[in-house]
This record gives sequence, structure tokens and C-alpha cells, in this order.
Amino acid sequence: MWKTRGGVLAAAILTATPLHAESHGAPPLSAIDWLSKSVAGSSARPLPPATRIEPPVAAGVSRSPIAISPIDGPTLDGLGLLPQSRTGLPRGLWGTTASDDLARLIRAERVDTLPAIQSFLYTLLLAELAPPVDSDGSGALFLARVDKLLDLGALDPALSLLELVEDPKAEAFRRWFDVALLIGQEDRACVKMRETPEIAPTFPARVFCLARGGDWNAAALSLRTGETLGYVDAETAALLERFLDPELFEGEPPLPVPQRPSPLVLRLMEAIGQPLATTTLPVAFAQADLRSNAGWKTRLEAGERLARTGAIEPNRLLGLYTERKAAASGGVWERVDLIQALDTAISAHDAARIAKILPEAWEQMSAIELEVPFAALYGRALSGARLEGEAGMLAFRVGLLSEDSERIAATRAPTDDTEAFLIGLAIGRTADARPPDQMGAAVQAAFGPGKAPAAKYATLLDENRAGEALLAAVDDITEGARGELRDVTEGLVLLRHLGHERVARRAALELMLLERRG
Repeated sequence: MWKTRGGVLAAAILTATPLHAESHGAPPLSAIDWLSKSVAGSSARPLPPATRIEPPVAAGVSRSPIAISPIDGPTLDGLGLLPQSRTGLPRGLWGTTASDDLARLIRAERVDTLPAIQSFLYTLLLAELAPPVDSDGSGALFLARVDKLLDLGALDPALSLLELVEDPKAEAFRRWFDVALLIGQEDRACVKMRETPEIAPTFPARVFCLARGGDWNAAALSLRTGETLGYVDAETAALLERFLDPELFEGEPPLPVPQRPSPLVLRLMEAIGQPLATTTLPVAFAQADLRSNAGWKTRLEAGERLARTGAIEPNRLLGLYTERKAAASGGVWERVDLIQALDTAISAHDAARIAKILPEAWEQMSAIELEVPFAALYGRALSGARLEGEAGMLAFRVGLLSEDSERIAATRAPTDDTEAFLIGLAIGRTADARPPDQMGAAVQAAFGPGKAPAAKYATLLDENRAGEALLAAVDDITEGARGELRDVTEGLVLLRHLGHERVARRAALELMLLERRG
């Protein structure tokens, strides 16, 4: 709990008059909308000129523009976590596409897509590739990749990317600062801010970090200075006042719930004893609920949200489900009971018990779109349980959504035409299979022999814009699943043409087995 610091804030209140609060707009749609304005730069109102150190300029000397670029060191847009040996992507994937165009396309990609497409998008975001030909060192593509990871809630890989930057500028640093706040590393964020003098912190961030470092007098003075100069709005000032001196406001009504809180506001609200629910906030905020100080139910619900976007591994979700016995019934507790019961039955090789639990467990996980994490956990075990009848058919479908889909399909004797078609998809033989519906026909058309990319993709490939073509295909498959089946076919053909056969097959199986059609 934060304690008063000898009335420091009470004294400082007498020296300034708060300004009016800024109005809030619509709920945030992407990371660039909800990031904290923690440093002065393009994202925040600049600090007063007196706080900046300008380099001396000699009078009367003609100054021509000088372009500076590193000779050996990597540019921001070339940074990545996955080497070519792991991704299979050509180093020159981005080709001639302009950095700004790639940044726009990446930010426009949907996060609610097929798990296979989502996983492939992660690969594109984390791959170590050559920068676009027009990369100028500003990191437009790098920042767009980080922002999409934040939109997906994948804070750990986002932080790892950001930590590759040796000399972060304002836009990279404020993303680093926010990620640290959300994962509970606020002290580290403040140390980083102090160690990076060229990054000018805004007054709210300065107040927060000074207080975290124990310098309450300086924090109070910074708050009042920032408020007087118009750099701290009234809403933020009220929050910071309670953060610095909560005892001064004992008996006062709670502060209004912010409409669009930033990570900094989230942590400040938590510090004053008014923690915010993250269920209606962007999925990245759910990472704050995975910390050990959150209740089990809160962590369970956060884990489910993050598993849905692939931001945490299925085994981490399983750890949450099996942490202890369910505390109540209904909702998430029902899933806890079912997963624990299924896990026990599988460990005991109790086929009868598995057959009884599996349909209900599958229904529960399907209702919250966690079928693929469920399959990752249990697909292989279910395929070896030798279940019969309806349970056996369901176990087979679960297995097809796992990494072992090809092996599981190869050992299955089809029970009907639909299973024969699914087996053909999994093992790459669809020519003689009969598609069960229009989606099946669209998928089958993508796997025929000699399929060439559609004209819209062929033009991009001819112009050395393969990465742009892949991003377009990812978008087409996602949107096509909601109605335009020709886009599904063309997107899958492009994936196969560029060597991503396994991604195409997994996406095709998910199109057939998951309800993701709008």
C-alpha cells in the first residue's frame, strides 16, 4: 500500500491550479491508440524547450543535409528473433515494398483469425529479414511489427524484440515502458528511463518513476510543475495526487473509471486501491492479470484470452486449469472441472471415462474458441486412447487440429466421406476426395495440381514484393472464411506456391473443423 510522505503533496497542492481533463474518444482499436504517453515525442506533447539540450550551431556556416547510416550494424527494420533456418522465409522477403506500406498492411491484419494463420503471422512478425529497400533507420516496419504483437497480447516476444534495440528512440522506448508496466516490471522500466537521458519522460511518467524510486518530494514538485505548465491534465493530476498521498483523500469517493486507460493509468489505479477489470480492455492488458498477485479466477480468464490469440503456450493454460480444485460452478469453473477430469482420465488410460468427458469438454472449449490449444494438449493422447463410436470420431477431429495431424490421419480408416476428405487434406491427397460442402470445394480447389497464383498475387511476385503478397493472402484467407470462398482458395494457393505447404494444410483443416465463418 502507498503511504503518505509527510504531507509533501498537501503542501504542493497550494502552489498550482489543475487544468481541465482531456476528453476521451472511442475505445482503442490498436496498440498505437492505447500506449502511454510516457515520453516526449511524436506520441506526446513535447516538454518545454528549457528541458531540452540542443546542440550548438555556429552562426554563419552553411549547413548541408548529412545522411548517416550504419556500415555494419543492423537497422531497426532488420531486427528479428527467428533466424532464416527456423522460418524458411527468404531473407529478402520484403523486397521492393515500401516500409510505410508494409507497416500499414501489418497493422491492418486481424488478430481474430484461424490459429494456423495466426501462428504464421507470428513468424512474419518475429522473423529476422533484410530491411525493405527504402528503410531509412526510423524503424517504421519494426514499430508496426511490435504494435501487432501488442495487439495480439504477445508481450514477451514484443519485449524481446524491443530489447534488441541498443539505443532506443522515443517511439521504441514508450512501447518498452508500457510492456514493462503490464508484466509487472515497472521498477525496471523506471531504471531504464533514468539510464536513457536522451529520452525525455513526460511529467506523469516522471512522477511515477520518481515515486517508485522513493523521491516523493521531487515527484510532488514535478506533478505541480507539469500541471501548472499544462502538461498534466486534471484527470491525470487527480490520479497522481492519490498515488502520491492516498491518506490525504481518505473518505473521498472513488475516482471515475477511465474510459481508455493506458498501461500507466492501469498501474496507478491499482496502486491507489481501485484496480481495473481488464476484460473489456485490449488483450495485452490481460497480461497484467497473470501476475501472482491476481486471484485465480482472474488469471484463468486472462489465460484463456491470451491463449486464444496464441500469446501464451497451451501448457501455461493447462497449468492454470490444474492449479487447484474449482472454487465454484459454472463458467470458467466448469472448464476447470472438465479439463482436470479429462487430464486424470487420460493419465489413467481410462478409455470409458475419456469417452464420457470428451464431448462436454470439447463443447466447452469450442464455445470460447480454444479448440486448437485443447488439441495441442490432448490430440496425440486421444488418438492413442482407441475410442470408438462418436467419441472416436471426435477424438480423430481433435487430433487433426494438432501438430500430429498427418500421422494421425495416415493411420485412420475413414468412417464416411467427410473423414475421407479430412484425411486427404491432412496427408496432401485431395484429388479423389469428395468435399462435404462449399467450403470443402473451395479448399480442394487450392490443392489441385499445377495451381498458379491469382493475377493480384502474380503481379506482386513479379515486382519482388513476396512479403506483401503473403500479407495479402493472410488477410484474404481470414476474410474469405466469412463468405468470399474464392479468396480462401487464392490465399491457400499463394501459401503453397511460396513453399508454406504445412501452413496451408493446417489452415485448410481448421476451415473445415472450426466455426470461424462470421
